[in-house]
Amino acid sequence: MHKENTYEALFKAFENLNIMIIGDVMVDAYLWGKVDRISPEAPIPIVALKKRENRMGGAANVAMNIRSMGAAPILCSVIGSDEKGDAFTEILNREHIATYGVVRSRQRVTTTKFRIFGNSTQMLRVDEEVDHDLSEQDEQALLSVIEDILKKEKVDCIIFQDYNKGVLTEKVISTVIALAKELNIPMSVDPKKKNFEAFRGVTLFKPNLKELTEGLKIDLGSDNRTELIIAAQSLRERLQAGYILTTLSEHGVVISLKDAAGEKNVFIPAHLRSIADVSGAGDTVISVASLCLAMKRSPYEIAYISNLAGGLVCEDVGVVPVQKEKLLKEVLSLL
Repeated sequence: MHKENTYEALFKAFENLNIMIIGDVMVDAYLWGKVDRISPEAPIPIVALKKRENRMGGAANVAMNIRSMGAAPILCSVIGSDEKGDAFTEILNREHIATYGVVRSRQRVTTTKFRIFGNSTQMLRVDEEVDHDLSEQDEQALLSVIEDILKKEKVDCIIFQDYNKGVLTEKVISTVIALAKELNIPMSVDPKKKNFEAFRGVTLFKPNLKELTEGLKIDLGSDNRTELIIAAQSLRERLQAGYILTTLSEHGVVISLKDAAGEKNVFIPAHLRSIADVSGAGDTVISVASLCLAMKRSPYEIAYISNLAGGLVCEDVGVVPVQKEKLLKEVLSLL
């Protein structure tokens, strides 16, 4: 079969997948304006506001990427019973993403990141959030929703999207991993430092270089391939994971695994492109990698296609989902 037919069929098959995303969600609030003077009150620019926009961030951006690729996202998280929580739910409805996996809590605020742009340049970010673990009540409410969905619906992959805001508690992680193993559902993780070693037994674990070095408490540069391989192998053994997919920013990615032939480590360089904003690139990588994982594609394809996807979204300002047709075009021309 020609590669055109192979990858067109793969991208078409994404439409049959249901992907559960569990993790911290947030509202990405953008304030766009013009700067033409400095404040007399302090040496800071004055942004004359022209436009406001709310987008979905965190695990919700993963859901957007999953939907953009044609699959059905099942988003599971906890948000506040507040004004920003209402705004978040409105965005979900607007984007035709189901809300039944999202728990509303009176004990938390909805995480919101305010990004202020002047003359198309980001000048300031203000975060409104809580980052402590879910209360026992909220934790149980979330787990009940997740268990109910897994009993009633076909789920082809589970993504843990951790931003250290408290939704992914150790109990949530361990309970879902056990359920996924019972149901033979592959799992992927976009980790943060706090729960780094809690994801034992997952299929694919995707740290960036900073998370890898902090998680293993080592000092490591992206150009030291030998040490990278040793670190990834050590992490894979420690987590008993199938694959370690380490993103290296402008240096690309490396995927590490062990099969019948022994240890394998494949480095894939980044494709040369014009970078406008790296926000949300990691969300895109884990989304596309998880879709390929659900389709049982090879480790090389998982790494290569997700690496291209992460690069593509860096060409746009702000957090945006990957464009399916644009990605397919690049895959056909490069892979």
